Amino acid sequence: MTLGTVIRKYRKIKNLTQEEMAVRLGVTAPAVNKWENENSYPDIMLLAPIARLLGISLDTLLSFQKDLTPEEINEIVREADLRLKKESYDEAFQWARKMLEQYPNCEELILNLAVMFDAQRIVREIEKETEYDEYFCSLYARVLNSKEEAIRIRAADSLVGFYMRKKQYDQAEKYLAYFSIQNPERKRKQAQIYAETGRIKEAYKAYEELLFMDYQRISVELHGLYMLALQENDRKRAHKFVDKQRELAKCFEMGKYYEVSSGLELAALEKDADTVVAIMEEMLSCVEQIGDFTKTPLYEHLDFKEMGKDFIAEVKENLLKCFRDEECFAFLKSDERWRRFVKQ
Repeated sequence: MTLGTVIRKYRKIKNLTQEEMAVRLGVTAPAVNKWENENSYPDIMLLAPIARLLGISLDTLLSFQKDLTPEEINEIVREADLRLKKESYDEAFQWARKMLEQYPNCEELILNLAVMFDAQRIVREIEKETEYDEYFCSLYARVLNSKEEAIRIRAADSLVGFYMRKKQYDQAEKYLAYFSIQNPERKRKQAQIYAETGRIKEAYKAYEELLFMDYQRISVELHGLYMLALQENDRKRAHKFVDKQRELAKCFEMGKYYEVSSGLELAALEKDADTVVAIMEEMLSCVEQIGDFTKTPLYEHLDFKEMGKDFIAEVKENLLKCFRDEECFAFLKSDERWRRFVKQ
């Protein structure tokens, strides 16, 4: 907070009027008003008496505290938003710049104000908007080495976006290194850069890798939800997640095997003999096509390891071994169809 803001805040906390404060300090009420509106500043000899009167330290009065609280940061951001709505862009910008000069080490504030004002340049007509480029890039660069991963990534993301808008793709690509290699946003932005620079095959491959990873991620998440439904003995909800798994496999062109296999466990839990046997038969009948997703145009730029005959035979044998499990499928002992699986 600025000096004037601090004086106003703690004067009100002390329940003092400007006139009462002026009397106790031996100054005029208009002088206190000017301090609070930052039209002038108290004489240096008055700083200690002001701090004592307000019941705060000189550090607090002069805003020397190491960090702003989240509430104080939010207050400044709200003020910035109001100023952007009421004032010209440059007037609001100069105010924000002054705030950042007062809190040069508050990374959260630096990033929030930089993103806010930088974004306004995209959605508003700003006179001589390129004159602000260097300043905003310097703010992002200042927090790139933050100890907070979220701050580093947001800053890098802003720089990638900035240089992509400028069509300076080499510079944009450089800042992708600040994203974790596991972060899908890194690959997504890399794909965009590939596309913009004419590296079409690389762009296809990057997007297809993301798509394939998305299938695996969503499948795991749906299975987690399915397990929670079972834990709560909510069979209706469990069926819903099985249906979603089936739709997911179909949407991502994973093949019939993946579409039907997700329902086997639930059908067995419910001792639904007809459904269990039907799923077993479908899985066995399409096991040779288990790798069909490697041939779909959806993933044509990806290099998959070929699934040879030995691998297919092993999968089939493991399936039969699973189907023979009497503990899981004891309710099928008298079912002639299941007996055929046992005999294979």
